[in-house]
Amino acid sequence: MGDSILLSIKPKYVNAILKGEKKYEFRKVIPQSTRIKDVYIYASSPMKKIVAKFSLNNIIQASPEEIWIQCSQYGGISKEDFFKYYKTKTEAYALAINNLEIFEKPICPYNEFKKFTPPQSFLYYNRLQST
Repeated sequence: MGDSILLSIKPKYVNAILKGEKKYEFRKVIPQSTRIKDVYIYASSPMKKIVAKFSLNNIIQASPEEIWIQCSQYGGISKEDFFKYYKTKTEAYALAINNLEIFEKPICPYNEFKKFTPPQSFLYYNRLQST
């Protein structure tokens, strides 16, 4: 069985994912585990809910320029914002969003888990469930 992670994503990008316009989630850092199977999407403030999950079966690792060339059509972000995000980085990651499952009833993590703190980058969902 694989691990699951929770990603904190701004609502405007979450909405683009839910509409199918954004098929890649860009990250500066990814988990070291190669066993990540599912990614849960936490829509940050003001939503503050876990709204969906997707299967993680493809991570593209390359320079920001190369990631932009490969993924910008379905990146859901402007070129200016993308390169501002990676301004000091030589390496970028694009997580391909596959098998998106939108939750009919979003999960309020503050009610569901003890001591929930939204992740800066990501956190292991499995560990969150055991707290």
